[in-house]
Amino acid sequence: MSLHATAAQLATLAAEGGEHGGNHESISPLMTGGAALVILLLLLWITTRFNRDR
Repeated sequence: MSLHATAAQLATLAAEGGEHGGNHESISPLMTGGAALVILLLLLWITTRFNRDR
């Protein structure tokens, strides 16, 4: 696939996505925020396990 064809497809996808406002019905803000919180807490726990002074 050439660079020109790839760029044309990306431009088409961007134009189609802009018509709908960028919101996707299946993505719940509560689920996304909850998952982000869980991931950050997990990373914090892992960091504190490795950062113990012995």
